Amino acid sequence: LEAVGLGRLVAAGIAKKEEVLFTRDRPEPVVLDRRDPALLLIQRIRDEAHRFAATFHRKARTMRDLRSELDGVPGVGVRRRKALLTAFGSLTGVRRATREELAAVVGARTASAVLDYFARSA
Repeated sequence: LEAVGLGRLVAAGIAKKEEVLFTRDRPEPVVLDRRDPALLLIQRIRDEAHRFAATFHRKARTMRDLRSELDGVPGVGVRRRKALLTAFGSLTGVRRATREELAAVVGARTASAVLDYFARSA
């Protein structure tokens, strides 16, 4: 922290299983009673930070997973890509779909664009 100019910042951490607090200033952990309101508040803060981080990573992973070859198909944006993947289960399912099956989901013009795109990339 000193290297980035935050040496005066108080830093603390909580061990999840033992529920004890660690600080930079003390070599020994701070042990609070399990019912101590301060400990309960710190646990809630920790749990919220974990929830926030997990939600962020889940959303980032979903967005990464939704990026696909379909991004290169003219006329296929986020909504149509999602509709295609929902209807056919995967990119492989979209590739195997017939013109009629694709058209039922995204319309005839986009179905043709999808088929042309995959024919060129094959």
